[in-house]
Amino acid sequence: MFGTKTKSKSSTSSNNSSANGRSAGLATNVGSTCIIAKGTVIEGKFKSVEDLRVDGTIIGDVTCQKRFVMGTTGKIVGTVDCSESNIEGKIEGEIRVSGRLHLHETGIIEGKITAKKLVVDEGATYNGECLIGEQHFKK
Repeated sequence: MFGTKTKSKSSTSSNNSSANGRSAGLATNVGSTCIIAKGTVIEGKFKSVEDLRVDGTIIGDVTCQKRFVMGTTGKIVGTVDCSESNIEGKIEGEIRVSGRLHLHETGIIEGKITAKKLVVDEGATYNGECLIGEQHFKK
């Protein structure tokens, strides 16, 4: 009864490891994405050192050190600073992108755009000043 059982398969499967010493089947967390879900409203300054996806509403300034993605239900009233951006929702204010800004067909920007590169899909809307090129970023 006790001490006579052989090792079960489940206990040995947790000891499997790959050649690099990591457990087999476990993903390596390279980075993470902060998600502001539909129906969420945030008021104030918002900062993220990782990727950020907004499907809700932020009233205030947003700083994202990496990629900023806004879904069709997303809305920002304020200023957005990021390194790369894909916009499908609405921004009322200013967006500054140190890399590429992609304004998708459902995207709306009402305010100032500053970006090194800009891609605008058919159907997208922007009203306001648009400054494109490296010359608009201090070195």
